[in-house]
Amino acid sequence: MRAVPGRDIRWSPLVYGGHTAAMDPVTLETDHLVLRAFTPADVDAVYEACQDEDIQFYTPVPVPYRRADAEKLVGEKLPAHWAEDRDYTLGAFRKDTGALVGSYCLTLVSRGVWELGYWAVKEQRGRGYSVEAARALCDWGWATLDVHRIEWWAMTGNTGSRAVAEKLGFTVEGTLRNRGIANDGKPHDWWVGGLLRP
Repeated sequence: MRAVPGRDIRWSPLVYGGHTAAMDPVTLETDHLVLRAFTPADVDAVYEACQDEDIQFYTPVPVPYRRADAEKLVGEKLPAHWAEDRDYTLGAFRKDTGALVGSYCLTLVSRGVWELGYWAVKEQRGRGYSVEAARALCDWGWATLDVHRIEWWAMTGNTGSRAVAEKLGFTVEGTLRNRGIANDGKPHDWWVGGLLRP
């Protein structure tokens, strides 16, 4: 395990300060959470979480969300993304109960620029867990990846996501009109924010 200077966050098995292609999933620990790759044992929890209407509206999950979607995500998509070195997704789980808190990822946008994305289980919101999990992932990114900017995007109206981003220190840089089509089939405005290397 390695400690991040100035933060109570630990991870393994990477060498501090660098990485190679086809990165193996890591495990991060914070005061209240363990962030790790999803496993087949998590399929039911992912499936149940993604029945939430807010997750289905504000994130690009399939609608309706079937158990087969969770199985494909956990068993195929996420491992492939780690192997391709372009999207690092970890599930956050409470240390005290083992309950799934949410999904947190860093996705490559362009050289040196990564996007932070996340969703949280409805019952786990409002407890500070998303800030804790996302901060741990960003700290790992700063220490491990070739990154000078982390972006955050959210559909306007997703005030929970915006609150997390602002607590992490993201500067909301603007609103993009009709930036993307949501699961309701309509274009929506999106907020964009950035966090620069500390």
